[in-house]
Amino acid sequence: MGELNEKCGVFGIFGTGLDVSRLAFYGLFALQHRGQESSGIAVSNGWRIDSFKNNGLVTHAYSESDIEKLKGHIAVGHNRYSTSEGSGLLHAQPILSRDRQLALAHNGNLPSVQRLKAFLEGKGFSVAGKADSELMTDAISYYLEQGLSLGDSVKNAYPLFTGAFSVVAMTRDELVAFKDGCGIRPLCMGRLNGGFVFASETCAFNTIGAEFLRELDAGEMVLVNNEGITSAIVVKDAKLRFDSFEFVYFARPDSYLLGKSVYEVRRRCGMRLASDKVIEADIVIPVPETAIPVAMGYSEASGIPTEMALIKNRYIHRTFITPDQHSRDLGVKLKLTPLPEMIRGKRVVVIDDSIVRGTTSKQIVKALFEAGAKEVHFVISSPPVRYPDFYGIDTPYQKKLIAASKSVSEICEFLGADSLTYLSIEGLVECIGIPKENLNLSCFNGDYAIDILERRKEIIIP
Repeated sequence: MGELNEKCGVFGIFGTGLDVSRLAFYGLFALQHRGQESSGIAVSNGWRIDSFKNNGLVTHAYSESDIEKLKGHIAVGHNRYSTSEGSGLLHAQPILSRDRQLALAHNGNLPSVQRLKAFLEGKGFSVAGKADSELMTDAISYYLEQGLSLGDSVKNAYPLFTGAFSVVAMTRDELVAFKDGCGIRPLCMGRLNGGFVFASETCAFNTIGAEFLRELDAGEMVLVNNEGITSAIVVKDAKLRFDSFEFVYFARPDSYLLGKSVYEVRRRCGMRLASDKVIEADIVIPVPETAIPVAMGYSEASGIPTEMALIKNRYIHRTFITPDQHSRDLGVKLKLTPLPEMIRGKRVVVIDDSIVRGTTSKQIVKALFEAGAKEVHFVISSPPVRYPDFYGIDTPYQKKLIAASKSVSEICEFLGADSLTYLSIEGLVECIGIPKENLNLSCFNGDYAIDILERRKEIIIP
């Protein structure tokens, strides 16, 4: 799919005797899919916080000497794709407070920062040009400067944060992890050699050999220091509304979210699509990589064989790696190559996870016909994306979302496909296996789990 810009990945670790900077590096490497623009690690050795940030992929951002210089027993790390305030290292994370006593990494987005800015301006902080994560850091650091503990500082600043956030942050001697009251963004906790690890996804634990313990609850704060680990729910009326798009697209297939295998959820989506509508076809072709488990399930349920007839150049990363449109369009052409010998004269079911603007999907349909396909039927493992996201996915403005203004038949005509099938909202919920009231489906139905306040004026198509 590649038209939704990624959220971010966060990682935190506390453990004496652990090589925390190196473990953070490998954890961020496992979370590379969540952000490919910049990466950063901050480390505390008990009396000072040092950090390193760089543009690019994790394997390119750090050298051995960079990791060697980051000595300590606490670390927080971050992979970024810009969701606010533009790109580049200026807003790269982890964010350090003005006195370098706090480092913070944030996955998510605050659609409204008016209350947060008003608070900080009243306390003498400059807010001009600052992204939401920087403002969050300032708010927590203000309370730290007043002599409060890290836990109490987070509790006091928490009501100022209007939006989605899974955060790992540290002072010189403590590590904290906390989530918004709807738990929209993922964040899990593990154990490693007596220490504790936090990451956006369980796949990071597999990479470093940590034992998965559990996911943080909505509105939960977990604090780790030399005396142990404590937990508290810091928001009244916390209610889980987890982002359904994690299952559709963002999470790695080998991760578990809310106890559900991402791979199995996607496979069930494929089976449901095959049972919802019978398509007479010769082959099923997934758009790599996210749609592969979907295609496996579709093939199993329909009896139509799967062929990997769209070859992905694995050295071309998701097509939004460079935020400008020209580079994105070029990336699509470089990214996927059809195999004419597998396609020629065939009725093709091509499976993808979603359609956003429709330009990528249109190019895929065109490429398949040029490769000799007799028919092309487009099948999507999510409902139509009709509304923008305000919780950490850098979606286009609503008027650029093709499903906001076109019917399914009109989208099909735009793509040039013989048919177009979407998974229903009910079908997606059933395949995830989580009650609908515990999922955020706002991209599909406009029901925003957390009030988007002044951003609601951006919803121009009901």
